[in-house]
Amino acid sequence: MQPSYYYTKPGPPAKWNMAVKLKMTHSRLKSIYCVGCGKPVEARLISGEEAYPHRKDLYALPFWKCDCCGNFVGCHHKTSNPTRPLGVIPTPGLKRERRKLHELIDPIWKTRKASRKRIYAHISNAIGRQYHTADIKSVDEAKNIYSIVLDFKRKLGESK
Repeated sequence: MQPSYYYTKPGPPAKWNMAVKLKMTHSRLKSIYCVGCGKPVEARLISGEEAYPHRKDLYALPFWKCDCCGNFVGCHHKTSNPTRPLGVIPTPGLKRERRKLHELIDPIWKTRKASRKRIYAHISNAIGRQYHTADIKSVDEAKNIYSIVLDFKRKLGESK
């Protein structure tokens, strides 16, 4: 008999492509670090219908959810591995801080003041590891990176 998690509701929406349906059938649980719980958890693969019931435009997208705290993270759904998590499972507060980081970083590379690669390399060098916004595990870490980017932005203005 299959484990009960194979029958969790809601199932994949009819719109999902076959690759995602197969992934959901074969690997509905994955160990992912959950910021809210402060440890790796067995996250459950869910649809956007469960993650964002008020957003029909997201129903067809896959997410990983921590059933202990209810937080969730999206997936790299436009890749060859559409159920690969974007990063750690954040809390709502951490999601807000990550959004602020993108609001600060994205205009720099979108206006071609510096390449995204250069910005991320600067952050990586400052924090001593490869930087990716989705790997940030605390609000304090996000705020520290925010100040690093502000400093980078200041120096960028001085060099012109």
